[in-house]
Amino acid sequence: MIFEYPDIDPVALQIGPLLIRWYALAYLAGFLLGWRYAMGLAHKASCERPNAQDMDDFLPWAIAGVILGGRLGYVLFYHLGYYAANPLDILKIWEGGMSFHGGVIGVILAMVLFSRARRFPLLRLADIVAACAPIGLFFGRIANFVNGELYGRPTDGSWGMIFPQAGIEPRHPSQLYEAGLEGLVLFIILYLLFRVQSVAERPGTVAGAFLVGYGCFRAVVELFREPDRQIGLIGDAVSMGQILSAPMVVLGLALIVLAFVQREKSHV
Repeated sequence: MIFEYPDIDPVALQIGPLLIRWYALAYLAGFLLGWRYAMGLAHKASCERPNAQDMDDFLPWAIAGVILGGRLGYVLFYHLGYYAANPLDILKIWEGGMSFHGGVIGVILAMVLFSRARRFPLLRLADIVAACAPIGLFFGRIANFVNGELYGRPTDGSWGMIFPQAGIEPRHPSQLYEAGLEGLVLFIILYLLFRVQSVAERPGTVAGAFLVGYGCFRAVVELFREPDRQIGLIGDAVSMGQILSAPMVVLGLALIVLAFVQREKSHV
């Protein structure tokens, strides 16, 4: 059974000349729900910092990190040649083009600067932010599906879907794979980890688990996702998404090891 891509208008609401797109609403939902969840996680550890007030103050920093890092990451990782020739187009964010890996770098930089300014441990902030990140990932991938972009490779499976922008071949709905793995599954894993006392005593463990989990899930889904046209498969073997995910896994494992080593040293 082959599924036709549902005819979804990417514009959710129009008020006069103002167009409100599902993609913008996805970002809004991710930030607002992530912010509320972060406040709740910080409130449960009210005797420690970052506290709920810190997380409330961090929201603008996180938004700036995601948007600036995501945009610059897309420019550098995926379309450097084009934007080098058309630098003013970098500012045209409304035309699309964001990189999650770039957004991660932007948020990490924001966390480093914010934690130093507020004088509290970076890794505790990183754990809270990491636990919230799958919320934004879920809504972002659903928005990709609504836009009919970032679709999968051709498939002869019964769950294949025909995307209007990708010809007549049935393809993997890879956006939904990512929403499920990077969004729902990863959120549940981090939710459970955050409530384990031995993990809570080792700052950096949840952040490390997020980096490892996302990197692995993204690398797997890339096997079903259509490579970016302007890049293709590098060496006819791996995609840019897989290459960028590898350092995330390494960094995540290093964070987890560091968290456990530091905890053991504190008991010596």
